[in-house]
Parts: sequence; C-alpha cells; structure tokens
Amino acid sequence: MKAFEFKPKLYTALKNYSKELFMADLMAGIIVGIVALPLAIAFGIASGVSPEKGIITAIIAGFIISLLGGSKVQIGGPTGAFIVIIYGIIQQYGEAGLIVATLMAGVILILLGVFKLGAVIKFIPYPIIVGFTSGIAVTIFTTQIADVFGLNFGGEKVPGDFIGKWLVYFRHFDTVNWWNTAVSIASIVIIAITPKFSKKIPGSLIAIIVVTVAVYLMKMYGGIDCIDTIGDRFSIKAELPDAVMPALDWEAIKNLFPVAITIAVLGAIESLLSATVADGVIGDKHDSNTELIAQGVANMATPLFGGIPATGAIARTMANINNGGKSPVAGIVHAVVLLLILLLLMPLAQYIPMGCLAGVLVVVSYNMSGWRVFKALLKNPKSDVTVLLITFFLTVIFDLTVAIEVGLVIACVLFMRRVMETTEISVIKDEIDPNAETDITTNEEHLIIPKGVEVYEINGPYFFGIATKFEEVMAQLGDRPKVRIIRMRKVPFIDSTGIHNLESLCKMSQKEKITVVLSGVNTKVHQVLEKADFYTLLGKENICPNINVALERAHKLVE
Repeated sequence: MKAFEFKPKLYTALKNYSKELFMADLMAGIIVGIVALPLAIAFGIASGVSPEKGIITAIIAGFIISLLGGSKVQIGGPTGAFIVIIYGIIQQYGEAGLIVATLMAGVILILLGVFKLGAVIKFIPYPIIVGFTSGIAVTIFTTQIADVFGLNFGGEKVPGDFIGKWLVYFRHFDTVNWWNTAVSIASIVIIAITPKFSKKIPGSLIAIIVVTVAVYLMKMYGGIDCIDTIGDRFSIKAELPDAVMPALDWEAIKNLFPVAITIAVLGAIESLLSATVADGVIGDKHDSNTELIAQGVANMATPLFGGIPATGAIARTMANINNGGKSPVAGIVHAVVLLLILLLLMPLAQYIPMGCLAGVLVVVSYNMSGWRVFKALLKNPKSDVTVLLITFFLTVIFDLTVAIEVGLVIACVLFMRRVMETTEISVIKDEIDPNAETDITTNEEHLIIPKGVEVYEINGPYFFGIATKFEEVMAQLGDRPKVRIIRMRKVPFIDSTGIHNLESLCKMSQKEKITVVLSGVNTKVHQVLEKADFYTLLGKENICPNINVALERAHKLVE
C-alpha cells in the first residue's frame, strides 16, 4: 500500500507562482472576504453565538484550510449546514460543550485523512446527502421565523425542536412586528434582484448595506425604533480573543462523541463535495485526505478562540473561482481581509437589523434546499425515495445525528436487499449446455450430469445476506444425492457467514454421506477459503478448477 503523503496544494502552487497569479489571487481574496462577511455574521448569530465568533471562524478556519488544504481554490469557514447542530449543542451543553465537540470532530477528521478514508466519505448515498441537506434548509428557515416577523415571546424560551418552535410561533403570532417583516422582505428582494445588475458584488452584502443605512435613518429621523439590530442583542468585540483550552472530562467526551461524529461527517461531506465541484470547474484534482486533515486542524484550532465548526463552503469557493482565484493564496487573502474588517469595522455591525440577517438566511435556506433535486429524486426507485424521505423528516423533526445514523443503516439494509435479489442459486440435475458456459473445455454437445449428482450454481456474492438462501433451495428439493457440485465461478467474494454456511453444508452432507465438490472458485475467493482452513474439511481433491474436472470427480464418486 502506498504511504500517505501530506502535501498541501499551497506547497505545489508556490513552486511556479508569479506576480500575475498573485494579483489574481489578491483581487479574488478581497472579493471573497467581502462575500463571506455577511454570511459569517449571519451563521454565527443563527448558531446561537455572537456575530464576531462567526467572523473569527471564517478567519482562522479559512486561513488554515487554505494553508494546509488539498484543494487549490477551496474557501473554508462557517456554513449553514452546521447551524442546526451548533444551536442544539449550545442549548444542551452550552458553549463549553460546543468547544469540546468541535475539537473531537477535528481529531476525527484528521484520523479520516491519515487513514486515507477520504474516498470512503464519497460513498455515502446521494439520497442521504440530499435528504439531510434539504432538512437542514427547512430547519434554518424555521429558526429565522422569529426574526422575520419580529415575534415577541414575552420571556418564554423557544424550544430547540422543530414542532416545539412552530407551536411557540403560533402562540405568539399576534406580536408580529411588521417593520421587521418589511426589513426582511426588502433584504430578500435585494438579494434576489442583485444578480441581474451585478455578478461580482454579492446580493447579501448590498442588502445589508442598503437596509442597515435605511433602518439607521428611520431610527434617527423617522422615530421608528422598534426594529431590532445586532447591537440590541449582542455586545460586539472588535478583537481576536486569546486561545483558551477547555476543561475536558470523560463524561462530557462520552456524551458529545456522537455529535462530534456528526460534525466530522457533515464537515467531510460538505468540504469534499465543494472540492469536487471546484475540480470540475477549474480542471484540477483535489487530494481528499490532505483536505480532511486541513479541515481537522482548522476545527481543532477554531474553537480555542471561541469559533464554531467550519468546513469548505461551496458558495464562497465558487465566488473565488468566478473572481479569478488561482491558488490557496486567495483563501489566505480572504482570511486577512476578514481579520482587518473585524479589527477596524466590526463596531459598525451593531447597526445591522436582525430582520436583514434573517432575510439573508432565508435565501441561504432556499438555495440550500435543492428542492428541484429533491423533487427529481422522488421519481427514483422506492428504496432511494424511502431513504430520502426518512433522512429528511428525521433531520427536521429530530436532529441531524439521528438522521444520518438511521439513513445510513436503512441505506445499507436496502443495498443488501438489492444484492440478495440479484444473487441467484440454481440447480442443474440433467445436463449442461456448453454453448451457455464459459469455463467448459470439451467438444461434447452436452455435459451429462451422472445420476446421483446435483450441480448448484451460485451467481453473485456469497455473504451473510444470502447465506441461508442455499439452505432454502436444498430444503425445497428434499432429496439426497451422492455428490453435490457447487459452481462458484460467478461468486466475486465470500464473507465469514458464507464460509460458515459452506462449512455447515459440508458437515451436514458428510453426516448424510454426501460428498461436496467445489468448481470454478476464483482466485480471491480461493485465498479466503484457504486462509479459513476450509479445504481441510472438504479435501483438496474436491476442489476443481472447472465443471469438467468436477464432473469427472463426481463420476468416480458415484461409480
């Protein structure tokens, strides 16, 4: 096996770096930094932390992912996919629990990369990815209803679950602040129409600037002071905090481990998906394992400064590409731009209306929902639709951890069922037609099966899912031949249950004085059976390379 090499793309990119490339990366990095600003603030607040922590995450994670990552143009930072998880962790375990969970997720991501499991992450079924992504989108939308309508809960705590939230919303819907709603709608409209006028400047940034200025003027000169802003809820610190190592205890680690796995899996999926999409646009190939290690390091560093989980962000990565980003230097520039904004301009964020950020996140949730893909998948086979809907509803009603776990289990079960359905076991008692065979070396028109001999053909993998199928076929026949030939030429692999099943068959046959002969075992299966010491039980003389030899052996046994 080839040894793992940790070689960040920055290392190779700088070998032939030029002034022209730097200028392209500089401009792209500045624009992406501006694009990331409103999203980082919105994701931070929606996750249940202060706005500057969203920016701190974008700075630290963005810098590390570009510095160490396996993609040329990947931009890292907080994303909408994590909002639901982070909010739930903070509700249950507080910010200290979030730090521990994120640190553990970072370790898991590093281990995934070190053990070269980057490719395995890509094998997660597509319906599961679409299901939980759409579910997250619905949940994000739900969390923004309060700010879109400016609801006043009168001190009542809003539950973290989907149904509980909506029950509280309906109870307090008579407290709607229509000014807040107008701000949200205006923000959504601006974001929607901006691409028609400008492809470079993000609609979310224009919406925040325009709406913030408008609300400020309304407050100052119109006497309208009922519109909540960030400053009304948070005290903003324009500085990078000192690194703080959390207190770790075994009980917290045990409780948070499942959540950490969810963060790691989600981060891995989103980052590798983003990198793959970027590869298709720029014609490059990312290193999945290096990327996972970079994601892991970022998620270990970010929480020490109060940040939240981070991953590769598809929207910002595409913005980087579209604005001319050529190397990881653009991602580093984007992090520096955000750092300067944090240190110099962050106090201005207090004037941003909460309804405006809610509008930004409503658009994010809409784009994230992928409803067209979701609708298209509903036309797929029932098994895929089942996985899609179960994952979706579990994400919405319960949480992402449960959704991914159950979705994977169901997907595996349905996959095994499909394999079981494709594996066939047939019985031949009379003759074999050479024209339909591939392993016969004879000129005879037909191979006659001697009396007292049965030939069983297994077509497909012989694993625990179909191990009992063989027994069922024999039970249906109900006879006792002198020789059973088992043709395994079309068996690509066999597992422990399959081996155990064969051993049981041989022992049972020996008790009934029936000889079992194997025919056409391929090299891989042969090695597995030999290693399991199966041939000692069967006898090497009963292992035949093809059906001709197996029938000759059967002739001798029945004479």
